Amino acid sequence: MIVVIGAYFLFGARVTLIQFIGILLTLLGVFVVASQGSLQVLLNLHINPGDALMLVAAVFYAGYTLALRNRPKVPALAFFAVMAFVASLVSLPMLAVEYSQETLVWPSVQGWLVILYISLCPSFLAQIFYMRGVELIDPNRAGVFVNLVPVFASVMAIVLLGELFAFYHGAALALVLGGIWIAEKFAWEKRGNKAKA
Repeated sequence: MIVVIGAYFLFGARVTLIQFIGILLTLLGVFVVASQGSLQVLLNLHINPGDALMLVAAVFYAGYTLALRNRPKVPALAFFAVMAFVASLVSLPMLAVEYSQETLVWPSVQGWLVILYISLCPSFLAQIFYMRGVELIDPNRAGVFVNLVPVFASVMAIVLLGELFAFYHGAALALVLGGIWIAEKFAWEKRGNKAKA
């Protein structure tokens, strides 16, 4: 939703009512996952410091998504390498603080495997594919797919951690995929009509 609003103000990108309904369905799916399908849980949700940081991160990621539209015309790998290098530099002060306070904990073997997975999949491959996706379909449409993240997280929790599959998992998946399908179907129809004109 932040990307859609930003795309409207920055690029004048318009969203049809049907596309907006699709986007709202994907958000409803995210709320279903977050609340575990319970309205009571949703009403009693409290914003803790970690939640607040994630909201700030969502705003920054939306800004990143919008900025990708006008990224320098360099290969995606080179662009990603520069961003990864800057991110490494930015993390060094906090590493120094942990070391100076003697709170630095080195990962176990399992921890290193997790770091390897995070480095390759969500941090490298996913970002390269996302850059390409934004390049192909614009940030306004690509941003909707980010709503799949909590659904995929639930699926991975079921497969990898043995969490039980519940009705709300299926409902959330149907809402998110259905919302994306609606938003994308009418986006493609709109492009097709423009091409014919």
